[in-house]
Amino acid sequence: MRVHLPALTLSTALLLTGTQALASPELAQKKACLACHQMDAKVVGPAYKDVAKKYKGQKGAEAKLIEKVLKGGKGSWGEVPMPANPQVTEAEAKQLVSWILSLK
Repeated sequence: MRVHLPALTLSTALLLTGTQALASPELAQKKACLACHQMDAKVVGPAYKDVAKKYKGQKGAEAKLIEKVLKGGKGSWGEVPMPANPQVTEAEAKQLVSWILSLK
């Protein structure tokens, strides 16, 4: 007799392996990104939706923004610099940037 089990969802599989990935808004909160950025409104830095709009379709945008999250930068959005974020891993930066660029 064969027993058919439903396929595991990605989140269930991650929970079972002990490496639960945070949803990007939760990760942005955890890594203190939301102290300077919001989804729809400029705070200290630009709104995430404005970032997505600015970089939409640009070749190399993801790599450029990952580097900016990790190392900081200035000049893209005015005179206020974005500080480096040593508390963010490269994998987390990639997750955050992919989420931001997917916003509409």
